[in-house]
Amino acid sequence: MTDPFGFLRIPREAVPARPVAARLGDWHEVYAGQAVLPLVSRQADRCMDCGIPFCHTGCPLGNLIPEWNAYAAHGDWRAAYERLHATNNFPEFTGRLCPAPCEDACVLTINADPVTIKNVEQTIADEGLRRGYLTPRPPEKRSGRTVAVIGSGPAGLAAAQQLTRAGHCVTVHERADRIGGLLRYGIPEFKMEKAHLERRIEQMRAEGTEFVTGADVGGAAGAAAGTGGAACTSAAELRSRCDAVVVAIGAGERRELPVPGRGLQGIHQAMEYLTCANRVQEGDYAVPPVTAEGRHVVIVGGGDTGSDCLGTALRQGAISVVQLDINPEPGAGRTDGEPWPVYPKTYRISHAHEEARGHAGRDPRLFSSATLRFEGDDSGRVRALHLTAVEPVGRSPLAGTEHVIPTGLVLLALGFSGPERAGGLREQLGLELDGRGNFARDAGFAAGGGRAPGVFVAGDAGRGQSLVVWAIAEGRAAAAAVDRYLTGSTCLPAPVAAHDLPMTALGRMRYGDL
Repeated sequence: MTDPFGFLRIPREAVPARPVAARLGDWHEVYAGQAVLPLVSRQADRCMDCGIPFCHTGCPLGNLIPEWNAYAAHGDWRAAYERLHATNNFPEFTGRLCPAPCEDACVLTINADPVTIKNVEQTIADEGLRRGYLTPRPPEKRSGRTVAVIGSGPAGLAAAQQLTRAGHCVTVHERADRIGGLLRYGIPEFKMEKAHLERRIEQMRAEGTEFVTGADVGGAAGAAAGTGGAACTSAAELRSRCDAVVVAIGAGERRELPVPGRGLQGIHQAMEYLTCANRVQEGDYAVPPVTAEGRHVVIVGGGDTGSDCLGTALRQGAISVVQLDINPEPGAGRTDGEPWPVYPKTYRISHAHEEARGHAGRDPRLFSSATLRFEGDDSGRVRALHLTAVEPVGRSPLAGTEHVIPTGLVLLALGFSGPERAGGLREQLGLELDGRGNFARDAGFAAGGGRAPGVFVAGDAGRGQSLVVWAIAEGRAAAAAVDRYLTGSTCLPAPVAAHDLPMTALGRMRYGDL
């Protein structure tokens, strides 16, 4: 176990990021090259070894956090690595990308600072890789059953790896030219270097998973940005030759901003912009087709995607960057409506916000702000954005608050409203939409409540836009459902049901209504 008094005598100390000036000069991860083992082992010793570890409930994967904290505290990295992988296929992804709701559910958070769970997770994953613990785990025997996974984001990859290890013949179909989905083209290199993704793909290939790129299943060739001219593949034909299909295409239907001037040049969807930047890192472009270099940039949207755009624009050499958030500025502490162990909406600083502060000396965000219209120059390019302050509840404009900010590049990071509607995937597989615009499924991930036999929906395509940790949890659970469908039973873990939700103050948890 950990030091029983560690949480009393050891203060919380997060792994330090590289200096802002150094980070903005390259595309390496913010923690790259930092010496972390002694610090992380000491921080893991703060874990209280709680009788009821609420961090398990804060994490939809049910990660065995106190167990691998104890192993990390004692430097037993192999045991820590094994316990970490007992519940998570890709801890090096979640250790970098997840906002760590487990830390807000840590019992220490009641009256102190939580354990640095995310730092410990990433360190265990990276140290295991350095020591050679990442090896293929092919199945002992094959079932002869075939499964097609459509989409290669975290949900699709998790489902594919679980089903391959169960002995099924799994092929992952990806419409882009490389495997990874948003992990590849949506996540900037400074948040997760793609070498981590490549190593997992190599592991999965060695285990027997097959990958097909440039396959726009049910869609029109090259219909979406980043497909690389993907060829059409009939979803109905794919279903007819496979024993089961897992739809894990994500929530790619981007929200629009229907205001005057939207058609001006220089206004782009955030994913278009991030994809261009990531393709430069992949070697596809010498310079990005859409760049912030030498421009005043405005990002419309206050979420993680907007933060990714912020860090990217700073590295590209933007003159200035402003991020608009229609929500009011959160407070520093929990409200009565978000008690422990709920993940609260508090004022948070991402690495990109920290970089913007170091670059311009201030927080780049303007809270309670909404766009009224765009103004263009004589050539039809955006040159200014008119915005207004809004009241916090109805978000209606406040009179007398309109003002103008100059801009030469506007990035729309307004989130997503379910899976993409274009193409014939939904019709060809007999999928239905639920009331939120996602693909309908029952609690066991079966599409349309089983009205499309053998078709399952996992990840954001059924849940709506969510976190990487939820995507992996859904991929694992959907794999268990597919295995049960194919064989009549399963030994694969199912950490969540399709309709489970995060904890709220009203008691609705990932286990459903209590």
